Amino acid sequence: MYVVISGGVFYHLAAGKVHKMSSQQYILEPQDRDSDGGTGDKVRLLYVTSAQYSDEWNSTLHTHACAELFFITGGHGVFQVWQEQFPVAINDLVVVNTSIPHTETSHAGSPMEYMVLGVEGLEALTSIRGCVLLHLAEEQAAVRDCLRIMQQEIREQQPGCGEICQSLLDVILLRLLRREDFALAGSPAGPRAGQNCDLVRRYIDNHFKENLTLEQLAEMVHISKYHLSHTFQKEFHTSPISYLIARRIQESRFLLRETDLSVSQIAQILGFSSLSYFSQSFRKLEGVSPIEYRKLASR
Repeated sequence: MYVVISGGVFYHLAAGKVHKMSSQQYILEPQDRDSDGGTGDKVRLLYVTSAQYSDEWNSTLHTHACAELFFITGGHGVFQVWQEQFPVAINDLVVVNTSIPHTETSHAGSPMEYMVLGVEGLEALTSIRGCVLLHLAEEQAAVRDCLRIMQQEIREQQPGCGEICQSLLDVILLRLLRREDFALAGSPAGPRAGQNCDLVRRYIDNHFKENLTLEQLAEMVHISKYHLSHTFQKEFHTSPISYLIARRIQESRFLLRETDLSVSQIAQILGFSSLSYFSQSFRKLEGVSPIEYRKLASR
C-alpha cells in the first residue's frame, strides 16, 4: 500500500484515482521494500515525491533523516543548501545528504517541476556543502525512463511494485556512478578506510573552528597521519587540512555577507592562525580578498 501526502494531510491512494495536486508523495511501506539493493545492503528507497512549484510552497530551509535525489524535470529556479544558492534547471540533479539544510525556489515565469527520491543509507561524496549538483547528459534519457516507470508502478500498485521501484533506484545509481563527478562515500578506499575518512570528515564539519592538526585527526582514528592523508585524498580528492580550510572559508563567506564582524574577527573566530593566512586562503579559493568579497556581496 502507498500513501499520498499533500499539504500535510495523508490520503490513501485509490487504485486508478489520483487527485491532481501541486505536490504528491508516495511512501513505500516497510513490507514493500524488504529486498536489498544492488548498490549496497543498506540503500533503500523510502518515498517518491512528484511536485510542481506553486505560490503556496513554503521555501524555508529544512532537513531530512535520509538523503534525497532531486531531479528537475521542468522549468528552472534556485536551490539553496546551508547559505549557498545556485541555479538549477531541467535535467539537473541535486543529491542532498542526510540532515543537510536545503530548500528551493522557482522562477515565476518558468515554474519548476521535479521528482524527489528519498533514500535511506546513501551518502554522496561532496566538496563542502553536503550536496552534489549534476547535469544529466548521456544518462538523461535512461534516468527519465526509470522515473517514469517508477511513477507508473506506484500509481498502479501491482504486486512486486516495491521491488521494481527499488531496482529502478539501483539502475539510476549505477548509471550515475559511471560519471567521474559522482561517487558514494566509502566505496573508493574500501569499507574500513572509508569509515575512517567519513569519521574524520564529520569531525571536521563539527569542529572546524578549533585548532585541528593532521596528527590529532589521525590519532582519533588510530592510523598514521601519512595513511590518513593518502586515504582521505583518495576518498574525497582533497587533503584533510585542505578540507578543513575549505570548510572554514565556506563559513567565512556567510559571516562576511550576513554580519558586521571585521575580517580580523572572522579570521579569529574560524581558527585561522593569522589574518594574513586567512586572506591568503580566502583569495586562493574565491579569487578575491575577503574585503572585496564583502563589497561584491553587498551590492
